[in-house]
Amino acid sequence: MEPRFNLMANELGAKIGKRFANVSLAIQQSSLPQTIQDLVMLRASQINGCGFCVDFHSKDAAAAGESAVRLNLVAAWRESTVFTEAERAALAFAEEGTRLADAHLGVSDQTWAQIREHYDDDQTAALVYLVAVINAANRLGVIVRNPGGSYQPGMFADLAN
Repeated sequence: MEPRFNLMANELGAKIGKRFANVSLAIQQSSLPQTIQDLVMLRASQINGCGFCVDFHSKDAAAAGESAVRLNLVAAWRESTVFTEAERAALAFAEEGTRLADAHLGVSDQTWAQIREHYDDDQTAALVYLVAVINAANRLGVIVRNPGGSYQPGMFADLAN
């Protein structure tokens, strides 16, 4: 499968992409644990069917030391025993924030309460932006049909510079 369009090879696409990467960098540099960020990005990408993003986030998480068992169970986190309560809250938040069209009420009060129980204000802000940004990235990948399989961990490290 070939991509329909290379956004980064287009001058305007690259300009917008750099700004997009800077938002992602601010989230990455926040106090929200990287493990939570990786799990949330992987789960949203699975839901949205973005092969490139699933490839990207699973490989980055593995390179950061995440276990294959946990990565393989992200799609079935509710039926798994390998995630902490804080991780489960973040995964529920990611799903509810991603499935807006499926669950028109958005994030439930119960899930929001769990987020606030486990995450401080800065981490909550980062989590809200993370769910929004990964959903936007998934849509970009799906629209231009970026295929999964070719990502190498760290290959976008200098994009935000």
